[in-house]
Amino acid sequence: MTAMTRRALLTGATAMGVAAVANVNPALAKSPITALKPRGSGAVDHSAFDALLKTHVVADAQAYNRIDYRRLKSGGHRALKSYIVTLQQVRPTTLSVAEAHAYWINLYNAATLDVVTDYYPVNSIKKINLGGGGLFGSGPWSKKVLTVEGTQLSLDDIEHRIVRPIFADPMSHYGLNCASYSCPNLVVEAYTGRNVDSLLVRNARDYVNHDRGVSVKSGRITASKIYSWYAGDFGGKSRLKQHWSAFAEPQHKAAIGAASLGRFVYDWSLNDVNAGS
Repeated sequence: MTAMTRRALLTGATAMGVAAVANVNPALAKSPITALKPRGSGAVDHSAFDALLKTHVVADAQAYNRIDYRRLKSGGHRALKSYIVTLQQVRPTTLSVAEAHAYWINLYNAATLDVVTDYYPVNSIKKINLGGGGLFGSGPWSKKVLTVEGTQLSLDDIEHRIVRPIFADPMSHYGLNCASYSCPNLVVEAYTGRNVDSLLVRNARDYVNHDRGVSVKSGRITASKIYSWYAGDFGGKSRLKQHWSAFAEPQHKAAIGAASLGRFVYDWSLNDVNAGS
């Protein structure tokens, strides 16, 4: 089974689904940057980012990953900025599809870490107002902070004009990390062309089986707003239970199947290992 076939079976999503949600939500209705679509077979070395993640991402007993921003700011920020500079020198159009998928997820996550670390200490990324937040009203997402192949890009551009429309894979939502408690994990290794599919599946399992992703109580489902903001990417709200069931542990899967869809919530608290200290 190919990766794209597996994704389609697990999510019921298509490129048409991505276009549909963009058309419905004005904050996401931006044209894809097709000039940056991958057309080659190249690869990228992400070992520098891998080392940073292994040093500064800390997993707890519930498989939730927090970031030690204090340590990153004092001892790893220069290396992070150097990695981001290196990625901006890459030509993603020369990469294979899988390598490009990994490249854009890593670049998004690294740039997000950089922005938060620049302004740390802060208790939420939404407090970092750099001139607009697209879908979320405030935050750093609309600021042009990167330049790739001569194109100035914001975090919103990477997510909504490159990753979502070009790769048309809702599993991407499990890779892009917004530095908040309710996000899927920032994984403790860099994405690569070889591991991107398996890591996204692992992250989906961790998220769906954690209360911040999908919780069932008294026969009602409370889920992350990721699934309402981007419902079209997952095939629509009517397909969410099918999607969750593909990743849920047996007991959780049974509970999801028997429950009705309730509300969607999101906690924007910073995913900081030092939270509350």
